[in-house]
Amino acid sequence: MEMFRQGDVLITRIARLPEGLNERQGKIILAGEVTGHAHRLVQGRVLEDARGALFLEVFQQTQVVHEEHRSLTLEPGSYQITRQREYAPETIREIED
Repeated sequence: MEMFRQGDVLITRIARLPEGLNERQGKIILAGEVTGHAHRLVQGRVLEDARGALFLEVFQQTQVVHEEHRSLTLEPGSYQITRQREYAPETIREIED
């Protein structure tokens, strides 16, 4: 399983995309709540299912860029996006970038 991490975002290569996805407008994968910076796909499609799960469809080698992290290079294929979470005794919370 091929995985990449960029800050609070985990990108996992998957065999194929699930059915029923909708393409998001633009190339923003996730925007940071604290800084306003964004994880952005340079080429390809950002897709979302009905529950808000995110996926990428990459047709040619491209990059995921962010103002505070090094760029990630992705090969053609399908990818699932996971927000990293951290455990604190009082709650499990999403990491804010």
